[in-house]
Parts: sequence; structure tokens; C-alpha cells
Amino acid sequence: MVRIGLLGCGNIGGIIARHKIGIEITSFFDAASAKVDTMKGLLEHARAHYDFDNFIRDEFEILVEAASVGAVLQYGETALQRGKDLVALSVGAFADRGFRNRLEVLAGSLGRKIRIPSGALFGLDNLKIGQVSALDRLVLRTTKHPAAFGLQTQERTLLFEGSAEECIRQYPRNVNVAVALSLAAERPVAVQLWADPAVTRNTHEIHIAGAFGETTILTQNLPSPDNPSTSYLAALSIITLLKNLDRPLVVGT
Repeated sequence: MVRIGLLGCGNIGGIIARHKIGIEITSFFDAASAKVDTMKGLLEHARAHYDFDNFIRDEFEILVEAASVGAVLQYGETALQRGKDLVALSVGAFADRGFRNRLEVLAGSLGRKIRIPSGALFGLDNLKIGQVSALDRLVLRTTKHPAAFGLQTQERTLLFEGSAEECIRQYPRNVNVAVALSLAAERPVAVQLWADPAVTRNTHEIHIAGAFGETTILTQNLPSPDNPSTSYLAALSIITLLKNLDRPLVVGT
């Protein structure tokens, strides 16, 4: 059974703790001590840590980040150096190309793996064909209720149009999906962010065209039961990734 250390004891961390199928959470840590205290009720047999240095020295093979982009930037390199593989949900951290390159080189030199779950998307696996056959078009159109952006508007409004790198500077909490697409296809993504008071679900439309043909993927995410700003699908994707790590039969590209 895979042993993991959970970095982040918020909403997504709680979902992982409640649905830990085929994995063993041996340790958990959060910079907010109150969240660590809350997690104790879900993980009675795991070790609670209030200090990252003590946490990373504990006995587990994979550090699972379910905290924030800042947590990946702060702790990612240390996790690899301490002999842990890394599963990072906050893929927005890899929009920083210098950081991404450092982590890739470090992981390769140490024989470690960095895994990025599919998150709030469907269809991410087949986008990897962009690594071997050029894509002519890769567009992400994300639509959320204005409240998700801290706005009040009565009309459908285009908030941003440009690259994922530009988007992270203006909307850092809304780039994980775009960066995941770019990493999978190994090419830039054209991003549109829309605020629409008529929508009740976060919607991601992906338009792809290339030598293979053309396709459109539409995902309408229901929010996590305990946190409307978090996609339930994103949390489930981590659990599914971990559950399948030791399987001899691998499905998907």
C-alpha cells in the first residue's frame, strides 16, 4: 500500500482523508495549526505535524500537496531532496518556467517523480499527443460566476484573454487548469476567462485541433460539498491517481 504524507489540511485534504482508497496516510502537515487539529479527527492513526521539517523527515514515499501554489514553490524542492516523490495539485506553480526546470532536473538526478493529477479537467491524457504531433489550436475558455472573481456584474463579461503566463499575473487563483493543459500538450494555451452571473457551475471548454482532427471538451464542475470555491473533481482526481500507482494494468495515455 502506498504511504503518503499529506501537505494541506483544508477542504481537499479532508476529501482525500475521507476517501483514502488503496493508500495509507501516515503523516499530515499544514502551516495553519487549527487545520492540523481538525484533521486529527479524520486521521486518528496518522502523525500530525506542526513543523514542516519534522513532517518531511517522517516515513512516507510520496508527498501529496493539497494546499496552494505557494506551498509547491516553498516545499517542492525540499520534498524531492528528502527522497519523496511529489504529487502537486496546485499546478499553477509550474507556470514559473525557472522553477519548473529546476524541479525537473532535480527529480531526474535523484530518481524521483513529480506527478500532476488531471484536476478539474477531463481529457488531459490524450492532450499528450501534442508532444509527438503538433496541435494547430489549443484554447481554454473558463467561465465562472462573478463571485468567484470577487466581482459584481449583471452581464457576461470577458475578464481576460491571453496566455497562461499572462493570466497567472492577473488571476493567480484561476490558472491551474491552463497550466495543466500547457504541460500535457507541451505548447502554449490561449486562455479566456469569463464572468457570467447566469452560471451555477465552473465551466471549462477546451478546443483542440491538429493532425488528428478536432475536438471540443466541455466540463461543468460541481463545487466541493464543503467549499464552493473548490472543484470536487479536482480532489477526486488526486485520490484516483494515488489509487492506481501500484496497479499492474495502466489505462490511458
